[in-house]
Amino acid sequence: MARADFPEAVQILIGELKRLPGVGPRSAERIAVWLLQSSKADPPALASALMTARETIILCPVCGFFATGDGCGLCDDRNRDDRVLCVVEQATDVLPLERSGAFRGRYHCLGGKLSPLDRVSPDDLRIPSLVQRVSAAAEPIEVILALGSDVEGEATANYLADLLRNRNCTLTRIAQGLPAGGGLEHADELTLMRALQGRRSF
Repeated sequence: MARADFPEAVQILIGELKRLPGVGPRSAERIAVWLLQSSKADPPALASALMTARETIILCPVCGFFATGDGCGLCDDRNRDDRVLCVVEQATDVLPLERSGAFRGRYHCLGGKLSPLDRVSPDDLRIPSLVQRVSAAAEPIEVILALGSDVEGEATANYLADLLRNRNCTLTRIAQGLPAGGGLEHADELTLMRALQGRRSF
């Protein structure tokens, strides 16, 4: 006797949901069933929002952040400081910096980080356009490398530092150390070492 299973249309929906990052088989099933059964669900609105975003959102050719055909909110903002350029891995990394309110300069999103194991080389990232932006600056600028502290992030930061050294810029790296409200007992050795190396006068 054949085992009962979802109809083919539901299985296809579950299969598509499983392709989303962080969504496993059980989560995909729960989402699919919720979309089909919940009175709060609106599948046509969801599908329309997805299609509209897919058709209208592009990556800004200058900074790499999310933009539309009408322009980029970051690049078009004349109140930003052109003398400071913050380099991040992904476009989504811009949002925490913006929400902090601590940075009002320009951004450059690389579109990833160097990772030989994943076959991500400098040619796969937006590195040539970064070099071009730095070289074309009217006056020397500060380039802040706001990349992750994992192995790939460090390798990318070191590669960019070698590439940009002796160009029209000064290079800085974001400070790394203890999170706000964190205690020493929860910090690993590398975090403590960087916190000590990045200490400042008080």
